[in-house]
Amino acid sequence: MQVHDVDLKLLRIFVAIVECGGLSAAESRLNIGRSTISAHLSDLEVRLGITLCKRGRSGFELTEPGRVTYQASLELLQQCEAFASTVASSKNELSGRLTIATIDTLVSDPRCGVARAISALKSKSQNIQFDMNVCEAREVETSVINGRSQVGLGVSRHQIRGLDYYPLHNEINYLYCGVGHSLFDCKQTEQTKLLKQAEVITSNYMRDKEVRNDGLNYTNSATAYHDEGIAQLILSGEFIGYLPEHYASYWVDKGQFKVIRPEKYSYQIPLMLITSKANSASPLADAFVEEIKRCHQ
Repeated sequence: MQVHDVDLKLLRIFVAIVECGGLSAAESRLNIGRSTISAHLSDLEVRLGITLCKRGRSGFELTEPGRVTYQASLELLQQCEAFASTVASSKNELSGRLTIATIDTLVSDPRCGVARAISALKSKSQNIQFDMNVCEAREVETSVINGRSQVGLGVSRHQIRGLDYYPLHNEINYLYCGVGHSLFDCKQTEQTKLLKQAEVITSNYMRDKEVRNDGLNYTNSATAYHDEGIAQLILSGEFIGYLPEHYASYWVDKGQFKVIRPEKYSYQIPLMLITSKANSASPLADAFVEEIKRCHQ
């Protein structure tokens, strides 16, 4: 089929539906009603001659042709953005859409440089759109390698083939308890015993217990996938857990968190700037990468 402007619009809507996990969930992102989204999706299916997804009471699910179309749509839309950005750069202008994937809580780390890099780009051009996707660490890498995001900022110990990693700085994580936990105001002589009994929050957010090998109790009833979830569980006073120092300092300063034996229970993990080897970067993405690196010189 020939691709026209209307097809690109429909493909962008389809990508948003997939990434949001359904038509209803995509309403706020697209700022249009569910019935309109459904009509656009049906139009695209007619244009392509395939069924892209199953939708109904059983929920939203991509068909196999839908999965292929989703991946092809990502590649096509990325190429369109790269084309627009390249043409703009030939006129010494920055223009287009920059998609960035980051782990959560980076906003509390003054070293990350994302806000400064965005400000620097905006000062050079007002023709730039920014898409910020905050996600779990592994999803940052997935987002970059499949072309959904042009640049990623995340933590990684095991680098994925096909991605380039540029180390920015090390993030230090300490073990914390909250007000109401038995460890918060315990006597020094009781701490070792209470630590063995304390339930540590299990996190799949790159904070693997085999990395720390700290000997604490991870057989428990609390799991979190993001720092905010870990913080909520610590605030309950029922669990202890690891958090980045820059993020936990907010509650430490308010007297709601206390660090536990920082000389023993801590670890560092590198924050990485992540780009794809396969997906050609746009001049706009290159400019953002250079601004981030400049912040870390």
